[in-house]
Amino acid sequence: MRVFRGIHHPDLAPACALTIGNFDGVHRGHQAMLALLINEARHRGLPSCVMTFEPHPRDFFAMKAGTPEKAPARIATLRDKLQELERCGVDQVVLMRFDERLASQSPQAFIDDVLVRGLGARYVLVGDDFRFGAKRTGDYAMLDAAGSAAGFDVARMLSYEVHGLRVSSSATREALARGDMERAAELLGRPYSVSGHVTHGRKLGRGLGASSEGGDDGFRTLNLRFPFHRSAAAGIYVVRVHGLSGQAINGVASLGVRPTVEDAGRILLETHCLDWPAGLGREGGYGKLVRVELLHKLRDEARYDGLDALTAAIRQDVVNARAWFDTHAADRRQTTRDRI
Repeated sequence: MRVFRGIHHPDLAPACALTIGNFDGVHRGHQAMLALLINEARHRGLPSCVMTFEPHPRDFFAMKAGTPEKAPARIATLRDKLQELERCGVDQVVLMRFDERLASQSPQAFIDDVLVRGLGARYVLVGDDFRFGAKRTGDYAMLDAAGSAAGFDVARMLSYEVHGLRVSSSATREALARGDMERAAELLGRPYSVSGHVTHGRKLGRGLGASSEGGDDGFRTLNLRFPFHRSAAAGIYVVRVHGLSGQAINGVASLGVRPTVEDAGRILLETHCLDWPAGLGREGGYGKLVRVELLHKLRDEARYDGLDALTAAIRQDVVNARAWFDTHAADRRQTTRDRI
């Protein structure tokens, strides 16, 4: 999959089958839309193309209005969104910077400048609630009429439902906010996860619980940055880590702003592996690209009176995470016996 920033790039295909949206989370509704797009693209001999926006348009308008708290809580980082789009089989992604110029562009100018001249769209697939152009005045009917005049086909995909419930980014955010990781996984079609390169932190975890439940290195963590002001998920989770070694590693993680030790507003995913891979050595995790699956929420993030109280809470989180894995391992063994 090729990724382009903007429409003015010499390597962009001269024509494409296109869909447009934010695709936060790339949930099962998005996946169904992408499958339809890719099928139409292949039928027409065109590359499949996704146009998406950064920042999220609602981020832009919230910041412009001076109300950043009204921006949507993000489900996925840009890295994770692009990885999921590639996994779905998309040929190319066009990242459009959502700024004042794009926000004020009329619907007809967007069609002429971006869709026709910029991307050479021959087929455009949108969702049933698609709006575009300044003040969201463009709609499906206008796009369809413009397509007839300009020579590109337009199609609309209706809502995708699971067990009678509409799949959407909003529904996924709500499930994550409730800590309902099973429901979130059902909507996403996979466990919710965050990926990134492990970065150096303040290394406070190494001193917490050293020579006790945390071992000689205390509760050392893998640190991943979540590069938005708000995340859809927040709290303490039972997790599984991929990318450190040849197999997944069980862990417990905190996703949030670390109110006891920092509270600087930066969102960080701190993961403590329950059994650190011996072959990595003490510093072997830094720089590695890992993916952390959030399987079960243990509790909300909390502010403690001091490091001793924080240490006690982390120690209990480790105990609870190990118990969760033990219970679910037993459940899997029972399910296997039942099948046999």
